[in-house]
Amino acid sequence: MKLSDLPDIEFVSSDAEEVKGWVLAKYKEVVGRTPAQGDPSRLFCLFMAEVFIRLLNDINYTGKQNLLKYALGDNLDHVGALTCAGRIQAKSATTTLKATLSAKRRQETVIDAGTRVASDTGLYFATDVDLIIPAGELIGVVKATCAEPGAEGNHFLPGEIATVIDPVAYVDSIANITTSGGGSGIEDDDAFRDRIHEAPESFSVAGPEGAYRFFAKSVNASIIDVGINSPEPGVVDIYPLLENGGLPGEEILTQVKDYLSDETRRPLTDKLSVKAPKAINYEIDVSYYIDKEADASTVQANVAKAVSSYELWQKSMIGRDINPSKLIALMMEVAGVKRVVVTAPEFTVVDTDTSVAVANSKSVRMVGSEDE
Repeated sequence: MKLSDLPDIEFVSSDAEEVKGWVLAKYKEVVGRTPAQGDPSRLFCLFMAEVFIRLLNDINYTGKQNLLKYALGDNLDHVGALTCAGRIQAKSATTTLKATLSAKRRQETVIDAGTRVASDTGLYFATDVDLIIPAGELIGVVKATCAEPGAEGNHFLPGEIATVIDPVAYVDSIANITTSGGGSGIEDDDAFRDRIHEAPESFSVAGPEGAYRFFAKSVNASIIDVGINSPEPGVVDIYPLLENGGLPGEEILTQVKDYLSDETRRPLTDKLSVKAPKAINYEIDVSYYIDKEADASTVQANVAKAVSSYELWQKSMIGRDINPSKLIALMMEVAGVKRVVVTAPEFTVVDTDTSVAVANSKSVRMVGSEDE
């Protein structure tokens, strides 16, 4: 059952008119008369009614904070504890560094764990373990982690982390050879709520699809969707999708595979593979007419936002079919748009488990105005 399908619930009625009527009725029952308009007694009764209404609203809020659909913040953390689901904390981006010696040596060279290398923006990445380059070798590689948790350490391309902060004798250069990734902020309430709802899937020891999806989402708060596919018995392919429709790089794919490969999560007979979803590219070619009385520049700006919202909606879920009807609906919500003509995209079915639709070109034109 989807949480959104659950009916809204009220533990007590806080209807203002009901409360005011009840207070005035009780006053009449005790005093023997109904206070007239402007009577100080009536004003006091109405004041007390407002106090009761606030208390009733607090009771409703407190009750709802015990329910998954409504709980927020620390209250949601306590609800998550009932299914052993914890909020994902902020994580630092990681990358792989390559150290190159100035010349081959007759003895090993040790680069201590914690050696820092910075990007041009000043973010430090520190080596995770000691890197030992054997005698006679020129190059060694080692994992490194950003000093600052969060997404700021993501997306540094190979070679962009290359300023050695802690020089090492005989080392000519240290630079990243993979694009940094895997950094994320603390998990927000909506994402955590969805994982709590999925948590019971993880109780099975048989390796169900829902369990793999729950565990993969638990790796990193930036993972918003996961595709699961089994092309043959005993083989499981995992496809994580990142926030804003981002495709995962090597660093986060490795994080997911390492986490899922733990013997407490992976059935012994399953062979796991973690891959980036396949991008199914499509074009946006749309024209539209506005009402004659509408302000053209305002409509154009709002239409641009609507099209961007469509692009984000389209790539925010694995297997979401390319649907031009959604594009039309979003554009028609813009005040002043009278008619929309979509040349592209056409409706296209996207593989449910492995692919995500990503726009690769966009042409949006206002072609004229029409009477209503």
